Amino acid sequence: MVRKIIYAIVALIVVVQFVRPKKNIAVVKSPNAIELHYPVSKEVGILLKTSCNDCHSNNTTYPWYSRLQPLAWWLQDHIDEGKRKLNFDEFNSYTSKKKKHKLEEVIEIVEHDEMPLTSYTLIHRKAALTPQSKDKLINWAKGLIKVIH
Repeated sequence: MVRKIIYAIVALIVVVQFVRPKKNIAVVKSPNAIELHYPVSKEVGILLKTSCNDCHSNNTTYPWYSRLQPLAWWLQDHIDEGKRKLNFDEFNSYTSKKKKHKLEEVIEIVEHDEMPLTSYTLIHRKAALTPQSKDKLINWAKGLIKVIH
């Protein structure tokens, strides 16, 4: 009986490997992308790409473990949630009030070391923000709030 249960579990694990979530990879750049409408310095652009965009844009760079279930589902859930909260590729589709609010949240979250997530930076070491990179992101967001009408 135990052997049958083990075989069933192994079979289930094998079967779920073929059920994959849709990947977050856009074919073309969104016309609402933040850098097409607001100043994003090269340094800030690199920080966004390295530390934010995997979960907060329309393009994720998928690691090797994203091919394994249930990790792929867990990862996709993080991406979907991140995009719901803030999507830099759809930023210009937000109202001015929402843009400012999202930037205020960026400031607060970065100041309190809430982003990037620890679970992300454990594997993606380069995504961890140094005090200098935190200051760059915070100052950029504060400056952007001032130019949004």
